[in-house]
Amino acid sequence: MMQLFNNTFKGVIFDLDGTLVSSSLDFTALKLAIACPLDRDILTFIDSLPVAQARSAIDIIEQAELIDANSATRLNGTLALLDFLLLQQIPMAIVTRNSHLAAKIKIDRNELPIELVYTRDDGPAKPDPTCLNRIAELWQIEPDKIAYVGDHFYDVEAANRAGMRSVLLNFDSPRDHQHQADFVFRDLQQLLHAIPSISLCA
Repeated sequence: MMQLFNNTFKGVIFDLDGTLVSSSLDFTALKLAIACPLDRDILTFIDSLPVAQARSAIDIIEQAELIDANSATRLNGTLALLDFLLLQQIPMAIVTRNSHLAAKIKIDRNELPIELVYTRDDGPAKPDPTCLNRIAELWQIEPDKIAYVGDHFYDVEAANRAGMRSVLLNFDSPRDHQHQADFVFRDLQQLLHAIPSISLCA
């Protein structure tokens, strides 16, 4: 069922891949390349490896990320939504599991007007809520007045753990994931169309 925003949001944080820009990363292939079990989180697995093996695995991941970064394109509705939020003077940020370099390439190539960016190089990766909490503290905004927008269950979990409102952009997600999100939209374009019913204030 379509859910409409009916709360006041003073800040919006976005995921990057699959939310603002496209991504062609094949995580199944990456897991196989570094001998990560398919049912394990790839970054958690790498953290469990001995230093030398972890470094080798990270090199493989980062190489794939850079290739992906140089082919990423803006998704439908991205600039329209970001421009609207800029006009409303709503602070925006990005929290991504990408490396800093890959995220910078994607943001610069696609001219995304967001300067505050946290990557896995800046703190624990999602679904850990640490980076989301840091942004709320930086903005001095109560977490429940911030929306976190993403396309993966990790985004929903991170938002919920941070006390923020979770916005899931994916009707193809498992139904239980949709139920755990506060709001569900097909994509940013549909979210943008719902904005007349959204209460946003700076």
